[in-house]
Amino acid sequence: MSIEDIILDNDRRGISALRAHLPDDFCDQAGALVLEHPGTAIIITGFYILAAGAVETDGPAGAIVIGDALRKLGNEVVYVTDQWSAPLMEAAAGDGVRVVDFPIADAESSKRRADELLSEIDPSVVIAIERCGLTDEGLFRNMHGQDITPYNARIDYLVSGHPHTVGIGDGGNEIGMGNLAREVTEAPTLVKIPCVTQVSKLVISSVSNWGGYGLAASISKLSGRNLLPSIEEEQDLVRRTVDLGAVDGMSAKQEYKVDGFTLEENSRALQRLHDYLAEQGVS
Repeated sequence: MSIEDIILDNDRRGISALRAHLPDDFCDQAGALVLEHPGTAIIITGFYILAAGAVETDGPAGAIVIGDALRKLGNEVVYVTDQWSAPLMEAAAGDGVRVVDFPIADAESSKRRADELLSEIDPSVVIAIERCGLTDEGLFRNMHGQDITPYNARIDYLVSGHPHTVGIGDGGNEIGMGNLAREVTEAPTLVKIPCVTQVSKLVISSVSNWGGYGLAASISKLSGRNLLPSIEEEQDLVRRTVDLGAVDGMSAKQEYKVDGFTLEENSRALQRLHDYLAEQGVS
C-alpha cells in the first residue's frame, strides 16, 4: 500500500484512468520537489460552484493542510485565490497567514498582476489544489462543461510563470491537468475540455483534498516527521469551511460533505495516511 493507492481509493469519477500515465510514486515526487525548494510557498485554491454561487469544500481544507505542514517545517506560506474564496481562506487559514485576493480581470491585466506577485513574494514553489484552470479556448469550464470564466481569476499565470510547481486535481479541469490533457479527453468519465495549464509535478486523487493530504503525507515521510492534522482537526476544518459558506461540489448544498463524501468517509483516507506513516516509522 502506497500513498498513491490511498488517495486514489474510492474513485467515483474515474480519475484513476490517468494513473498509468504518471510515475508510480507521483505524490512522493511532488513532495520531494517541494522539500527541495524551501522558502515561501504560494498555495492556490478555490473552485466556484455555479449552481450555488459559492466555492466548494474540496480544495480549501487540502490547501490549509499543505500550508500547515510547510509552516511546521519553517516555510512561509501565502494563499492565493479570488473574491469568492478569499474571505473563507482568511477566516479558516489561521492567524498570521497572508491571503491574496487575485483580481478577476482580462488576460493582459492578470499576467501583469501575476508577474508583480511573483516578483514581490519570490516563491520557492507554487502549488495549486482544486483550482479550475484555463482550457485551450482561454476559458474556465466546470465538470459539466459550463463556462464559468466570469467567476474565475486567471491565477494560472502564477503557475505558468514559475519553474517549480505542483498541481492537484480529481477531474481534469484543474490547474496541472494540462500535463495529461489528451489523456483526460480519452477517459470516458472525465471532462471533455480539460485544463491545459501544466505543472512540474501532477498529483491526482479521488478527491482533491485527499491529494493535499497525500502531498502532506509524502512531505512527512521524506522529512521524517508526521505533519498531518488529527482526524478531529481535519473534520473541524471542513466544518469551518462549510460554516463560512462553502458547499459540497456534488450537491451544491451547504452541508458537511466533500465531493459527496461524508466527514467520516473523508477521514478514513486521512486515517489510512496516518497508519501508513506509522508503518514507515514516521511519528
